[in-house]
Formats: sequence, structure tokens, C-alpha cells
Amino acid sequence: MYDYIKGKVTRVTPEYLVIEQQGIGWQIFAPNPYSFGSDELQVFLHHHIREDAQLLFGFPTLEQRELFRKLISVSGIGPKGALAILASGQPQHVIEAIEREDESYLVKFPGVGKKTARQMILDLKGKLTEFFGDPFDPEETNTLLSNDQAELEEAMLALGALGYSEREITKVKPQLRDLDLDTEGFMKKALQLLLKQT
Repeated sequence: MYDYIKGKVTRVTPEYLVIEQQGIGWQIFAPNPYSFGSDELQVFLHHHIREDAQLLFGFPTLEQRELFRKLISVSGIGPKGALAILASGQPQHVIEAIEREDESYLVKFPGVGKKTARQMILDLKGKLTEFFGDPFDPEETNTLLSNDQAELEEAMLALGALGYSEREITKVKPQLRDLDLDTEGFMKKALQLLLKQT
């Protein structure tokens, strides 16, 4: 099975990135495709096989991939739901919520209702201690691009791809307009705002 791929990012969309390796472009779905940049890099893979498709999911760290695998082992959480949870950029908060049995935090993610939140707690509580210490938060970048509306729009499209509703996106978008961020920064800030909503 695939473990990782090394190559150059040739395309980034709200749902996936394409990594070229030896003349082949690999389509890899990711929690936040804009966080990978455009350089040569290594991406840890999860190969997901279902009846109608074979999909690759990619993560910047091994720890993030393992957390993804634990999340999709929970009944009611598919790969898209797990990506939305990891896209918050704060997996440590998710782990802490599971350990504290904080259903109200978990139901803020798209596709996670009370029943699924309860199932996450039942299935994963006490099994995520290896992830404490937050080893997989991406490093903050000091390089900020100009406040280009195209980057804000890319971030909003990516939120839609993760399963957030148009109503939820419209609610947070005005709070982002005056910020000087790149696409990844807009994603992180929007996700923080979405998770604060009750």
C-alpha cells in the first residue's frame, strides 16, 4: 500500500492538490490543500478504496494521517467528514474535546451530529493520547500575501468543499474581508470563526 509520495505540487484546488512524480500527476485530497505550498514536498498518504472509486488522501505529517485513520474508523464519519475536522488546523482541540466528552464542540463540524459526536467519544476516548503535544499543527508562516479577493474566494470554496453550508460561509465571510492573509490564512481564520459559532 502507499505510504507517502515525494514530488512537486502542480495544481491546487479547494478539494485536492496534484503532485507530479516521474511524469504522473497524482490527485490527492487533503484537509487544506492550500497549506502545502508549491514546492517539492513529501505527503503521507491514505489509500481509500470504495465500490465506485479509489482515492488518495494526503497529510503533511504522519501523526495527522494516523488521526485521520482513527476518525474514519468511527461509525458515521467518512473521509470527507474527517478532512473537515482536520482542516480546523487544531487537531489538539478535537482530541481534548473527545477526552473531555465535549459533544457541544464536536457537533460544530459539518456532518457531525449528537449521535456521531457520542460515537466519536465512545470509540476514541483514551486511544488518542499518542497525539497529545500537538506535533502536527502546521508551522505558522510569516509570509503574508496582499489581501487579494481571489485568495478569500479560494478559501470560501474550500470551506464549501469541506461541507460547510452557504449560510455558515456567508456568516463568517464579512469578518475576513479586511484581513491581510493568504488562502491558507483565510481558511484557518474562517474555521476558527465557524467553530466558535453556537
